[in-house]
Amino acid sequence: MPDNSEQRICQNCKQNFIIEPDDFDFYEKIKVPVPTFCPECRLIRRLAWLNENSLYKRNCDLCGKPMISVFSKESGLKVYCSPCWWSDKWDGLEYGIDFDLKRPFLLQVRELLQKVPVMNLFSLYSSLENSEYTNMVGNLKNCYMVFHSDANENCFYGGQILNTKDSVDNLLINGCELCYENVNCRNCYQTFFSLNCADCDSVYFSRDCSGCSNCLGCVNLRNKKYYIFNKPYTKEDYEIQVKSYLPDSSVKIEDMQRKAFEFWKKFPQKYIHEKHNNNVSGDYIYNSKNTLDSYIVDNVENSRFCAFTTPPSVKDCYDFTHYGSNAELLYDSIQVGNQASRVYFSWFAITGIREVEYSMFNIGCRNIFGSVGLKKREFCILNKQYSETDYEKLRTEIIKQMNKQPHKDKKGNRYPYGEFFPIEMSPFGYNETRAQQFFPLTKQQAQEQGYSWKPPEPRNYQITIKSQDLPDNIKDVDDSILKEIIECAHQGQCQEQCTEAFRIIPQELAFYRRMNLPLPRLCPNCRHYQRLKQRNPLRLWKRQCQAPGCSNTFETSYAPDRPEIVYCEECYLKEVV
Repeated sequence: MPDNSEQRICQNCKQNFIIEPDDFDFYEKIKVPVPTFCPECRLIRRLAWLNENSLYKRNCDLCGKPMISVFSKESGLKVYCSPCWWSDKWDGLEYGIDFDLKRPFLLQVRELLQKVPVMNLFSLYSSLENSEYTNMVGNLKNCYMVFHSDANENCFYGGQILNTKDSVDNLLINGCELCYENVNCRNCYQTFFSLNCADCDSVYFSRDCSGCSNCLGCVNLRNKKYYIFNKPYTKEDYEIQVKSYLPDSSVKIEDMQRKAFEFWKKFPQKYIHEKHNNNVSGDYIYNSKNTLDSYIVDNVENSRFCAFTTPPSVKDCYDFTHYGSNAELLYDSIQVGNQASRVYFSWFAITGIREVEYSMFNIGCRNIFGSVGLKKREFCILNKQYSETDYEKLRTEIIKQMNKQPHKDKKGNRYPYGEFFPIEMSPFGYNETRAQQFFPLTKQQAQEQGYSWKPPEPRNYQITIKSQDLPDNIKDVDDSILKEIIECAHQGQCQEQCTEAFRIIPQELAFYRRMNLPLPRLCPNCRHYQRLKQRNPLRLWKRQCQAPGCSNTFETSYAPDRPEIVYCEECYLKEVV
């Protein structure tokens, strides 16, 4: 352990964790106490407040019109449709309450959340065109069931999709077109069933290829053409051979995926997915520097424990999850961004927001504490307006009370000033959130820890066709399929938020026909979970390079019991061809 580091015991999981000298410097810089939860427990705590793709039908509590929302009726929240929430038809100050010195402050904020209207979806709805069934998005046109995405057109089913057109069922892609069932691909065209590829064209079932075209089943290739399972062919021979491999039936897809996965295992994998970085650790890191223990981030600087950020520019942030876009000095918060600064322990605070603590659903505010649903206000506590002097005096009093009389959750964990809201206060069931996607629990395990669990919504439909009865080739599918309710092959027996049944939309069918792809056999949620399994977890292990004779060590998101051969960067670069 380095000099001046300290070892602490997480009050939640009881495991040891280290606080480094740079960590102490950051906490001192923003004047917050040292955390009492370990980094992983802090991440899970935030993720349990983040519902990405569980959608429900309900009516707006103001205008009464039907809408889609991430908040189910069981959440108990007052939910407005986007036009109503962003309008001037209501004012968050109307819900202001006095601080009660005798009761835990976090409980008072949670009760305020029950009263103040929240938005139905986390979206910049004014930038959406024909893209109603989406969440955590902006700048979409003709998109459906797309989440945590921006600047896309004609995209269906997927997450973390940026600057992409005419693509279906993808995860973590950027600048792609006519792509299907890919994970972590950038600037690819007509790429299918591939992983960690960049600048590729007409590539199938390939992994870690860059600058390649007309390749199938390949791995670790650079700037190659006409390869099948890393074997070169002439253009003429490739076109003859590849016809027998193309995924024109569901049976062939399953067979090709099995063959590709087995082939990939024979080749080394770089210990981290990254590009254009300096001094980083974690995984899926791009264009960043001095960024540690972070995942799926782009253009981040001088930060630690961050995840799911959106460029440009996230600087000097700790324990920050989702969004960004010119943000700085954020701590233990989620869904914060767009010129945000000094936001702590808060959920959804955007657009020039500054000096915000323990607050939710606030737009363009400054100097607010424990407030919900305010727009362009300052010096507010529990949605009540104060003078600057009275605000500072009451804020100091509340922090003293939080430390003297902290909230305690059902497990006995204490929440003094400096800790994010407990999971048990989240309006979502654990299984509705990203916590379940990355740190899955059974219903019993969640409830034993005091977390709520959302039961499935009643299904008011009858399945009309079983997945095994679908035509195996898209050429045998006529337009009547659009009227069918298809049984998911998992039949609700998985732990993947299975919807048990699904439908095919016209735009989706047109894509399958254009690309000569068979119909899917799983519902969108189950398909999403299959892609998640191909993305590495949000966790690091210390390992040694597996190249013969190399003693380099590193931290990697590849667990020691996984089948991949993992190399350090130096050894890996010797292997790619």
